[in-house]
Amino acid sequence: MGRWLVTFVLSFVITTTALAQEEKLRRLESGEDARGWEAVGRLDIDGKGFCTGALIAPDVVLTAAHCLYDTETHNRIDETRVSFLAGWRNGRASAYRNVKRAMVHKAYVYDGQASSFGVRNDLALLELDMPIRTGRITPFETAAQPRRGDNVGVVSYAKDRSDAPSLQEVCNVMAQQDGILVTSCDVDFGSSGAPIFSFAEDGKPKIVSVVSAKAETDGNPVALGTALSMPLAELQAELVATKGKYLSGSQTRRVRVGQKSESGAKFVKP
Repeated sequence: MGRWLVTFVLSFVITTTALAQEEKLRRLESGEDARGWEAVGRLDIDGKGFCTGALIAPDVVLTAAHCLYDTETHNRIDETRVSFLAGWRNGRASAYRNVKRAMVHKAYVYDGQASSFGVRNDLALLELDMPIRTGRITPFETAAQPRRGDNVGVVSYAKDRSDAPSLQEVCNVMAQQDGILVTSCDVDFGSSGAPIFSFAEDGKPKIVSVVSAKAETDGNPVALGTALSMPLAELQAELVATKGKYLSGSQTRRVRVGQKSESGAKFVKP
């Protein structure tokens, strides 16, 4: 599947000029710029790093599963040492909550590597210690997986822009297959778990994917996202049914971070 996917990516890298004109990242530095995006926040992880996450309920944050693993030991970190800073901007958050418990998708296994195969289940839900109920922070709805050629957008924190989120309101779905979206969205280290949005006719953003990895093919950057649909429904059911018990999955072979796969694509975790 990984080899086919990479071939698919390569075929679309050279045809993206026919898609809508992409926008560059826009820093959401002022309160006016950030209005409506406050439910996206920075996840501070045990003082060692950060990811991006988004509220999908007053007390539930959606992010990437690999954010919950120690990159050196490959062990699950203590999720109670993770904090969600909703709307974090220039040293202040619209709301601050600690994580009470976390649920990683049952098919996801972390081994410090990244590949197209692992992207499809790279989802986690974080339950906060207290719900966020303020008028200006509204949890995002989710929507069905977009189609090839559809316009999407992404809001994320990342390396060199960790103190305020950035918005790329127009990027494109270059390919989609087996629960993976290949997009032209601009991501970097720290963007893991960032919501990828589609926009309804009324302009209301809905989450359709979560940033899992970035890839390079012939020097052209692409972002790989985990489609929601079934994996998210399974996670939500488990969160309710198990009350936070850890899940385990089967081991899978992955392409090492920074190592090229047989088809020439280079995968790294953002």
